[in-house]
Amino acid sequence: MASVTPAGPVSRNNSGDVVVLGCGDVGPLEEPLEPYTELVRPVLAAADIRFAQVERVYSERGSLQLHSGGAHTRLKPHMADIFSQAGFNVVSLASNHAMDWGPHALLDTIDVLRKRGIEVVGAGRNIAEARTPAVLEVNGVRVAFLAYCSILNDGYWAGPTRPGVAPLRVRTHYETFEYQPGVPPKVATVPYEEDMSALLDDIDDAKQGADVVVLSLHWGVHFIPRLIADYQPMVAEAAFKAGADIIFGHHAHVPKAIGVHGSKVCFYSLSNFVMTSVPKSRDKAELFCKRYGVTLDPDYPKLAYGADAKRSLIAKVRVSKAGVQEVSFLPVLIDEKLRPEVLGRADPRFEDNLRYLEWASEGFDHRFTVRGDEVVVNGSSN
Repeated sequence: MASVTPAGPVSRNNSGDVVVLGCGDVGPLEEPLEPYTELVRPVLAAADIRFAQVERVYSERGSLQLHSGGAHTRLKPHMADIFSQAGFNVVSLASNHAMDWGPHALLDTIDVLRKRGIEVVGAGRNIAEARTPAVLEVNGVRVAFLAYCSILNDGYWAGPTRPGVAPLRVRTHYETFEYQPGVPPKVATVPYEEDMSALLDDIDDAKQGADVVVLSLHWGVHFIPRLIADYQPMVAEAAFKAGADIIFGHHAHVPKAIGVHGSKVCFYSLSNFVMTSVPKSRDKAELFCKRYGVTLDPDYPKLAYGADAKRSLIAKVRVSKAGVQEVSFLPVLIDEKLRPEVLGRADPRFEDNLRYLEWASEGFDHRFTVRGDEVVVNGSSN
C-alpha cells in the first residue's frame, strides 16, 4: 500500500470550489518553448490545479533501450521548462517512454520536475514511490492524484528496489469466433489481477486522506480513432467503485470517448496538448497509414500521429470538500505552429470538435451540454 505525501497549498481562489484542469501529452522536441503555450496560458492560469502527462524524459544520462520509442524520447533538462511555462502543478510520468533511456534518465526527470515545484506521480525509485499519490490542497479541499501505465515494455515497471513506473499491465488473448480459417480473431484484454488489486488499494488509501481522487491512466490503443480496448471500461468501472472520482486518460495521441460510468466521468484520451514528433519519411508515412488506417495531415509534418492528432481538449473538473461538483471540457485545436488554442463557442471549429467527440463517444453513456465556451458532461439520466 502507498502512503500519502501532501504537497501543501498551491493557490487560492475566491470561492469554496476548486478548479482542476486535465491536459494531454506534453513533450515538444524543439525550441523556443515559450510560443507553444502563448495561446492557452490565460486559460490555464485561471485554474487552481493544472495536470498534464509527461511524454519525454529530461536528462543527459542513460542509454537508449533496444525496444524504446527512439532517441527523440530523451531531451536536455532545460526543455522541462515547458511544464513551468504552462503552470502545471502536478504531472504523471507513468508512460511507455519513461524508461526508454533506463533508470538514471527517469530519476533525473523526477528531480528536474520537482526542482521546478511540480509534483510527480506514477514513477519513482521503487514501486512504493511510483504508487504514492500527490495530494494538493486548495481552499481546504484536498485533491489526490494517482497515475499508472498499461503500455509497458519489459522491465519498465518499478519493483521493490528498482526504479520504474506504476504498472497496470494487461494480458491479451486472441479468440476465434468463426469456423472459417483466416477470419480475424476477437482480441480480448484483461488487466493483471495483482496490478488491478494494487490500483484499487491505492485508490482506497488515497480516498481516506483526500476529498477527491484523480486517476491518470496511460492506456488504450494509439492513433486509431474511437477504438477502445475492452479492458478500459472494465478498469474504469472498478476504479470508480473503489473511490476514484475522475479519470484522465492518455497515450492515444487522438481524442477518444468521454464516458459516464454511474455519475463519474472517464476521459478515455485527452489527446495531445503540447507535442511535436519526428517527421516521417514517405515510406514510413505509407506504412504508418496502412497499419493504423489513418491519414496524415500535410500541414502538420511535426505532429505525425494522424490527421485527427491536432484535435484536443482540456478536462475541467470543479470540486469541493463534498467531491466533484461538475465536469466539463474545453474544445481545443492545435494550430500549424503546434500551439493549443481553446476554441470559443462562436468559432465554427468549436462545433466541429464537438461533433467529433460526440462521434468518438458513441456507445458510452454521455450527454454534452454547451454552456458558454465549455461543454458540460453528464450521463443520459442526469
